[in-house]
Amino acid sequence: MKYLFTFSMLLSFMAANAQYNFTHIKDIECTDVKNQSRTGTCWSFATSSYIESELLRQGKGQHDLSEMFVVRNIYEDKAKNYVLRQGKANFSQGSLSHDLIRIMDAKGVMPESVFSGLLPGESKHNHSEMEAGLKGFLDGILKSKSLSKKWKTAFTSILDTYMGSAPEKFSYNGKEYTPISFRNELGLKASDYISISSFTHHPFDTSFILEIPDNYSNGSFLNVPLHQLVEITDKALKKGYTIAWDGDVSEKGFDAKQGIAVLPKDPAREDLFSLPGEEIKVNQELRQEHFESYSTTDDHLMHIVGKAKDQNGNEYYIIKNSWGEISDYKGYLYMSKAYFEMKTVAIMVHKDMI
Repeated sequence: MKYLFTFSMLLSFMAANAQYNFTHIKDIECTDVKNQSRTGTCWSFATSSYIESELLRQGKGQHDLSEMFVVRNIYEDKAKNYVLRQGKANFSQGSLSHDLIRIMDAKGVMPESVFSGLLPGESKHNHSEMEAGLKGFLDGILKSKSLSKKWKTAFTSILDTYMGSAPEKFSYNGKEYTPISFRNELGLKASDYISISSFTHHPFDTSFILEIPDNYSNGSFLNVPLHQLVEITDKALKKGYTIAWDGDVSEKGFDAKQGIAVLPKDPAREDLFSLPGEEIKVNQELRQEHFESYSTTDDHLMHIVGKAKDQNGNEYYIIKNSWGEISDYKGYLYMSKAYFEMKTVAIMVHKDMI
């Protein structure tokens, strides 16, 4: 297993991008970078990575959990929701961290070695055709005046064709499990994890249903002021807890291949990804304005696994992405605190951090 940023790795990264000189403040163990490939399932990759770090933090060892076991169950859950709402709901590849936690609670978890969601001969995920086929099937049956009970079996057959079927029982490290017993063995509890956001169109210190398309399951988020969102994040990292992050990656200051996410005051400057520069000062009002104008949208989920600072003393969050080992940072990136403040839609943390 390759833990995040050993000293020798850090030196090579600094040499490759020498004008941004990062000093690490906190590194937290995490599992290897994966590649979601041609799927919109970042939410499962980010949250699975988060749970894997939770297991490492708790001294329960290294585990590679199956992202696609959860994804497959979410497709079935979304289909049920879509049909019951007569097509007036979101059916897509996207979901949120709390959806993985819900499936973990209801269906359990499974190792990647047992179910990868890839068919024999396949090495990369691609859900484009499958999603089109699934939605086309659902839209077709919704034209019926009266639905039979056969549609669920037919829908499952499409998933089997593209992803294979997940076993009801499996062997792992010399023991026999079901997904539920494996979850219990790992001691994973849905009640341990809380989703948090920060928006002024709902009262602070209350829970609310976040109005974004991928929140199809109407998950609740604790609403806190922006400064508390940052404080919770920093406190968690300081104590060795990682964070699942959901936010906007469509900005000019975000470049996964460069490994940098910043919120520049002048986004047109030529040295944007080579030198630290002045960033926008973010407050609660500006953050809200960007959300309500669709400038900040729910684009992508990633995993926060540490903190760093540049040569000017500016703080950054170390982010594990799920787009493969791209950039000089091998699939990681540095997100400035200003970018975090403006472009974070929500985070998930362990309840002990609240």
